[in-house]
Amino acid sequence: MIRINDTISIQPDEIEEHFIRAGGPGGQNVNKVSTAVQLRFDVHRCKSLTERVRRRLESLAGSKLTKNGVIIITANRHRTQEANRRDALDRLIAMIIEADQRPKYRVTTRPGRAAKMRRTDSKVKRGNVKKLRSKRISRED
Repeated sequence: MIRINDTISIQPDEIEEHFIRAGGPGGQNVNKVSTAVQLRFDVHRCKSLTERVRRRLESLAGSKLTKNGVIIITANRHRTQEANRRDALDRLIAMIIEADQRPKYRVTTRPGRAAKMRRTDSKVKRGNVKKLRSKRISRED
């Protein structure tokens, strides 16, 4: 049982891990050992996710989400398989925690009359400064 928070927990069988070869530095080891991890998590099959969290998780996943509703996270930052497994799982957990948090409700407001006046006054002052700079004083002797 992988515990996300008080209400959400994931069964280990809901997560699939495939090990693939990672590119990058590593010498001969990179051609022999599959250290990169490709974690797959089926959003629709998970029973502990509410519908709200499921929808938000799908929108947060973006390009990591397949058409079938599977989130694919590839981890190859580290040189060991175990560190990459932990990294992929941590990234999935962070994504689920973010999906569980409700976004702040924003009330749209308009600027008040005093704010509009301050804005226009500052624009007028700035325009006057620019006008003073552009005038050329010519001397006629």
